[in-house]
Amino acid sequence: MITIYHNSRCSKSREGVCFLENTKEPFQVINYLENIPTKEEIKELLRKLNITPIELVRKKEPIWISDYKNKKMSDDQIIQAMIDNPKLIERPIIVNGDKAVIARPTERINEIL
Repeated sequence: MITIYHNSRCSKSREGVCFLENTKEPFQVINYLENIPTKEEIKELLRKLNITPIELVRKKEPIWISDYKNKKMSDDQIIQAMIDNPKLIERPIIVNGDKAVIARPTERINEIL
């Protein structure tokens, strides 16, 4: 089953949902602002994305700039910052089995279908 980690206020995230609807493949939507991923879930996403925690952070978010930008942080501290402030998680994330992409641009979804 394909999964999209979705923020309905984000146009790129909405485009990702539209893209998946057009594939006719079944998928589930996780609104990660309401259903915040656990530390283990974020680590699994990072593994599937093949990126480091800092690469999953939205570094232009005001909360990142004000609270974290100039701090030296471990990977676990960065993950905890995303759990504490899920707006910091880059979006949309599309997962298909053992692969995942950050769908920016939306066409990147094709890489895992």
